[in-house]
Amino acid sequence: MQNLLYLALAALSGAAMALQGTLNAALGKVLGIWHSTLLVHIIGTITTLVIILVIGAGMHNFSKIGQVPWYAFLGGVLNVAIIYLVTRTIPQIGVGNATTAIIVAQVLTAVLIDGMGAFGMKKYEFHYIDLLGIALLAAGARILLID
Repeated sequence: MQNLLYLALAALSGAAMALQGTLNAALGKVLGIWHSTLLVHIIGTITTLVIILVIGAGMHNFSKIGQVPWYAFLGGVLNVAIIYLVTRTIPQIGVGNATTAIIVAQVLTAVLIDGMGAFGMKKYEFHYIDLLGIALLAAGARILLID
């Protein structure tokens, strides 16, 4: 039952990602891609700070920053790249097409990370049937992308 809750939360995040990409693209049309990317990060930083203050989490966890592996900080760089790329592609190919390409690449990358247990993640056994699932997902994506 708990897994269903987490699957539902993951699905909600997927819907939020598609909506976020759409909103970022609309903002980018007016402000430009780099300016909208900066603004989105400023708003996100303020939102996160308010949440930390409201829930009373405090700032003490930042004392552990020296324990963080160097590669974990690349998430911030990737965040900028993701927002830029989504903002750049959605107006050109549409929300559905861009999101379909994103999902296929996400699943393929996630399966590789799981199979290797990369970046300190729990390693999950790779099964060759996973490749069939990815191939079917890619085929379904291709059907969605037909003009």
